[in-house]
Amino acid sequence: MKKILFIEDDQIVANVYRNKLAVEGYQVETVPDGETGLKTMRTFKPDTIILDLMLPGMSGLEVIKQVRSEEEFARVPIIVFSNTYLTNMIQEAWKAGATKCISKSNCSPKEVIEVVRHTIGDSGAVPTSGPAVVGTHAPARSITLHTETDSAFQADLRKTFIDSLPATLITLRASLQSLARADNEMTRLKEIYELYRRVHALSGNASIAGLAQIAHMSAALEALLKELYEKPKSINTSTLRTVAASVDFLGFLFERGNLPETQEAPAANILVVDDEAISRRAIIYALEKAQLHSVNVEAPETALKLLAETSFDLVFLDVDMPGMTGFELCTKLRAMPLHKKTPVVFVTSLSDFDNRTSSTMAGGNDFIAKPFLFIELTVKALIHVLRGKHRLLK
Repeated sequence: MKKILFIEDDQIVANVYRNKLAVEGYQVETVPDGETGLKTMRTFKPDTIILDLMLPGMSGLEVIKQVRSEEEFARVPIIVFSNTYLTNMIQEAWKAGATKCISKSNCSPKEVIEVVRHTIGDSGAVPTSGPAVVGTHAPARSITLHTETDSAFQADLRKTFIDSLPATLITLRASLQSLARADNEMTRLKEIYELYRRVHALSGNASIAGLAQIAHMSAALEALLKELYEKPKSINTSTLRTVAASVDFLGFLFERGNLPETQEAPAANILVVDDEAISRRAIIYALEKAQLHSVNVEAPETALKLLAETSFDLVFLDVDMPGMTGFELCTKLRAMPLHKKTPVVFVTSLSDFDNRTSSTMAGGNDFIAKPFLFIELTVKALIHVLRGKHRLLK
């Protein structure tokens, strides 16, 4: 019997995978943190290690490095759960010696078992570089899970998860309120970390329940909170406002969590208007992190022509542009039948952010401050695109 060591601090996720892997004939040990995982590894001697990169205390990266430094386990396959929005961490995991990376928000338990079987069937060689993160597309090897049993299991998980959503939302909002009340940097960082751990758990639970939109949204927010915790200087009015909007939007998704037809990630067409090339490139890069397609233009006049001919799902407008401001452009696009209700996000300097968010937004829906974190803009875009998709379903 093949042995699997599963390192995961979320007890619900750990129990689900332990039970599913046990049914498939594996001997499984689960532990909640990296330090315990390393101690268990030396006595349990697993054939494969599965771990979450986002562990508390000793990180998943540190665990991988330690495993690879011990000769007896240097070639044991390591499968990692990752957050697709944390691309740098994923690359570091490959370099440290991960055998496969799985997107936690995109993979079902069924797909994870496929990856485990495929990995254990390999030679166990540690690659020097890895392929793309395994997501919703599973390996080709067939598995013996019974479709009816798996569907019933998924339905039961979904019901349990949906039943827990009201309590989860209360907890998230309480954590957000504590963050808003924080009056010094140390307290603020503590509250950001607490909210980050709660959102991390939400992302994993939504994934195994098959609620893709909640999983994707919480994964993006998790990545934003992690960056704010690691870069406290990035905590400002704009980023905190985006965090609050994300929690509110998760509440919106929770109310619609029992609608399976709304779970697929939406296709979107986004217009970016900014006269600064570097700023345009930054926005495009941030959108690509969420696989959102965009068209970018420099001149407001060119943007007007595109808007008259093309339907967009979201528009990012720089405020200060020569010839026509973002406010003026927004007023004009609101007069177009195609874009009376298209979400518009203004991009403005941080020094002007507070004044402009309290003023009339010329028909705009939101603001984001320059310089922005890539993941902040990604989160902002996901909120508006997903909300727009739900509005169309009404």
